[in-house]
Amino acid sequence: FRYMPMRIIEVDLPQPSGRMQRKPIWYMVYSVTNAGKAMHPEANEDGTYRIEFVDKPIRFVPAFLLHCIRLDKSYPDRVIPAAVGPITLREDPNRRFYNTAEIVRELRVGETVWGVATWEDLDPRMNRFCVFVNGLTNAYRWSDDAEKVKPGVPLGTGRHLMRKTLRLNFWRPGDEFDPKERQIRVGMPGELDYQWVYR
Repeated sequence: FRYMPMRIIEVDLPQPSGRMQRKPIWYMVYSVTNAGKAMHPEANEDGTYRIEFVDKPIRFVPAFLLHCIRLDKSYPDRVIPAAVGPITLREDPNRRFYNTAEIVRELRVGETVWGVATWEDLDPRMNRFCVFVNGLTNAYRWSDDAEKVKPGVPLGTGRHLMRKTLRLNFWRPGDEFDPKERQIRVGMPGELDYQWVYR
């Protein structure tokens, strides 16, 4: 998974009234490649398992969530078809960029696809934010609430599953008046640029 820093573009979007409205669209261009060597469990004769690395297609189903830390607001990415054309012209007219719905596919070994995650109507006061990217791994972890696990309750009661998620950190040292993309920085002061988390 590779990504470009968050950017902003002004796009005319159709409104329910039938008129067009110019809005700032925040977006992140990324690419994903199936490099092969996926982990696959193989059974041993004694009933234990070992990990084999195999080259096989991988199902890619991404999900992006932008979270503003100070305001504790979250925004799932939106499929905005009217924005993909202007973004493509700006970034690379010779490349096909897929939105989050179109990019879902089986990735063959060695195959690379390019996508764009888009957001609109973000709070302009947002200065420290992160983007959570799901779909890059199928790893998960769970925790059990011991108080809810009692005899006779349905299986799984009190269990909380958490998926391994890539967290990309960003910082925009500016005010809420007319946010500009040149203000957006990768990483945050005192934080890592990215990290793997379970959530």
